[in-house]
Amino acid sequence: MRPDDVLKRFYSVIPAGGVGTRLWPLSRAAAPKFLHDLTGSGSTLIRATYARLAPLSGGRTMVVSGRAHRRAVMEQLPELAAANLVLEPEPKDSAAAIGLAAAILHYRDPSIIMGSFAADQVIHPVEAFQSAVRDAVHVAAEGYIVTIGITPTHASTGFGYIRTADPLNLASAPSAFAVADYVEKPDEGTAASYLATGGYHWNAGMFVAPVDLLLKHLEANEPELHAGLMEIAAVWGTPARAETVQRVWPSLPKTAIDYAVAEPAAAAGDVAMIPGGFSWDDVGDFAAIGRLNAAAEMSDLTVLGEGARVYSDTASGVVVSDTKRVIALIGIDNVVVVDTPDALLVTTKEHAQQVKSAVEHLRASGDIDVL
Repeated sequence: MRPDDVLKRFYSVIPAGGVGTRLWPLSRAAAPKFLHDLTGSGSTLIRATYARLAPLSGGRTMVVSGRAHRRAVMEQLPELAAANLVLEPEPKDSAAAIGLAAAILHYRDPSIIMGSFAADQVIHPVEAFQSAVRDAVHVAAEGYIVTIGITPTHASTGFGYIRTADPLNLASAPSAFAVADYVEKPDEGTAASYLATGGYHWNAGMFVAPVDLLLKHLEANEPELHAGLMEIAAVWGTPARAETVQRVWPSLPKTAIDYAVAEPAAAAGDVAMIPGGFSWDDVGDFAAIGRLNAAAEMSDLTVLGEGARVYSDTASGVVVSDTKRVIALIGIDNVVVVDTPDALLVTTKEHAQQVKSAVEHLRASGDIDVL
């Protein structure tokens, strides 16, 4: 089979879920982080994700999101075919979202190779990403579930890791490795040992796989989830869809695709990895916005927000403004200020990861109107 023929089987899937609680109050249930421009590029995260996948899959792109985000997604991706927008009634974690996409695509054509790429990641350069995905598609065509591993730049405790085994020695993708196993988020000492040892990559949650192979592993490890998703997919394009989704979806088990498919498939020898020769960030907190925004290279203070009114005197950090209120910062370092009409966040880059705990407290106290 010619290389071009393999790529014609490729269908990109963009799971667009997750509130991004560490980016509250900018990111909320009604407007999660993938709907925002967090890099000052003029493009939202989901729009940028779609754009870098479009040359690889053409119009063969599916988005899986929540019902509440239907209008916003269609506004940002007007070229997305209505049949390729899959809406979840409620979040059920990544195995249900990605598994449903795989099941629907399998009913359309069981020879499809799908690639799942989250809507809220920042990747540069795009050409290196696209090259890695092309290699991954060719490896998937050989009968593998393929993950794209990110070369660690520091001993992060915030990401899971992929441990590689031997090279696969495939002519179509010389950089491909077999995957030995997946490793949970480590402590700092363990993460440092991974970098020193080598052979470990960050798990960015990117998967490319034949839909039949992905569903085979899902059935073996999560039979209840698999059965429910296949029942829904079987009637997806029919009048029975609404009733079936309403009846089946609430009872589906919640689990991550890593646990349901990737880890057991790796143990079975069915997972390969392509190293990603590109920079990658999942924009996990406001400190990441400071790193990623181009303005940070020119100033100690990164400011996001159309018409933001910020005065700074010997101050550094990140300001995100969704109001016309004047924000004055004087003699303060590494500050994070997020100003919205109904909520104000003030913290530091050092404590940016702890924003999630504030969201949990607000939810527990009943202040859900700002979430």
